[in-house]
Amino acid sequence: MSFVDTLRQWDEAVTYAERQDFQEALRIFLSIQEPNSKICFDIGCLHLLNQELDAAEKAFDCSIRKDEHLAVAFFQRGITFYRKKRYEESLGDFQQAFKALRGNQLIDYKALGLRCKLYACDVLHNMALAEAQLGKWEKAQENLVKALNYKTEAKLNIIDRALQSTLKQKLFKPVEFPSKELFKPNKHYVAELEKKDYLGKAKVVASVVPQDEFSGFAPLQPQVEDGPTRPKEPEVLRALEGEPHTVLFEFVPETSDELAVVPGNIVFVLQKGADNWASVIFNERRGLVPYNYLERLEISLASKQNEGKRTPPSREPPTRPERKQGCTPRDNSSEDTQCKEETTDNSYIVKVRFTFTFTVRVPPGSPYAILIEKISKKLNLPSTAITLSLTSEANERSVIDANTDMERVWSHVKDRHITLWCKTKEQTDGEPQTEIHLVALHSYESSNPEDLSFHEGDTITLLSRVNQDWLEGKCKGNTGIFPASFVEEVPVNGQ
Repeated sequence: MSFVDTLRQWDEAVTYAERQDFQEALRIFLSIQEPNSKICFDIGCLHLLNQELDAAEKAFDCSIRKDEHLAVAFFQRGITFYRKKRYEESLGDFQQAFKALRGNQLIDYKALGLRCKLYACDVLHNMALAEAQLGKWEKAQENLVKALNYKTEAKLNIIDRALQSTLKQKLFKPVEFPSKELFKPNKHYVAELEKKDYLGKAKVVASVVPQDEFSGFAPLQPQVEDGPTRPKEPEVLRALEGEPHTVLFEFVPETSDELAVVPGNIVFVLQKGADNWASVIFNERRGLVPYNYLERLEISLASKQNEGKRTPPSREPPTRPERKQGCTPRDNSSEDTQCKEETTDNSYIVKVRFTFTFTVRVPPGSPYAILIEKISKKLNLPSTAITLSLTSEANERSVIDANTDMERVWSHVKDRHITLWCKTKEQTDGEPQTEIHLVALHSYESSNPEDLSFHEGDTITLLSRVNQDWLEGKCKGNTGIFPASFVEEVPVNGQ
């Protein structure tokens, strides 16, 4: 069967499905002799609608065989196995679907002809349900907490309800993909069916990076005689995902999710998060790097990107304070000594998401008093002004305080690492302290999640002196460290 015939029948079957005539749509789909992975997916969805689970399983098997990176096919086969009460296989497919998401919050299939999005939090939700069916309640809770990191506002209530159910060891409903939504053929190809002939079949292509898991369909090209020859792009640059960036500063990873880079490395940014962390690929490996460590690289044969730029007050910032395992030492600070002593123990590493990201170390199973003391010292704020939580949204379930069961908090530790969120409130008790204000002599762009960005002329409140070259301050609601040479103190009479 030619591609044109396949395209015509595919379009006809989808049209019947849109009219709710699913039996006729399925009949036409089954008559296609060499269906591609998307058509097999459509067939599986129609069988799933009819509760024909064995046939649906075979169709999704076929779809995955033809495109092993189609996350939504793994998800639908996982639903099929779940309905057949084959929970181990269902869990395996949901895990494969999550892997195929490659750390993204969602996959929007609109560009491929499917008007639906597959959300990572939904996949984790169903993974937790399959684990609950297998009696793995703790693992189910871990995946639901993980889902909170990928949530959207619309999905938050679903995850919260599921988490409450697991705490009571009660099952909850799966999140299902709408089976009435089918992959449609490219509308431009359909419009040109009677006008043009197309070259062969869509072929699967893959990234030139060996460890990259991307695959998809190369667009079909019409036969054009004597057409203009297009300049050929370099194959490597055309095939690589992401935008090229140059690394400005060395980054030492603190968790297995982060990636070590040094100045001069070229990395490709796959996704930039709202928390200033970027998902990148470097040397065939993927990981997280602070986005402010990077500078976008314009690849051009005649690059003039440096023309017209102002020379910064200093080509290089002063040497950063020594940072071991997330510790930022201060002058004459006992915490600096403690950080050095704790690098080889079994302490928990607590990553704290504040206006900047920092880490502290606490002994395993520490009470709340020790945890809050470490963080309050780090922020130079009283513990009463700090609110900690297990999630980015502080609510009754996630807030950590003196009444919290810390065993429940430490149960979320994985590989001795845990992430907490921190917010502060204005301190109203006690005598007001004399504040020291600084004025920015030059603009400073943050080069680290712990740094403070500001513009020339901004006023900064001094919080502490890290060392002779670096200060810690607050400006426009943000807190961080910055080079002392970029600012000067405002005289008291000048305020």
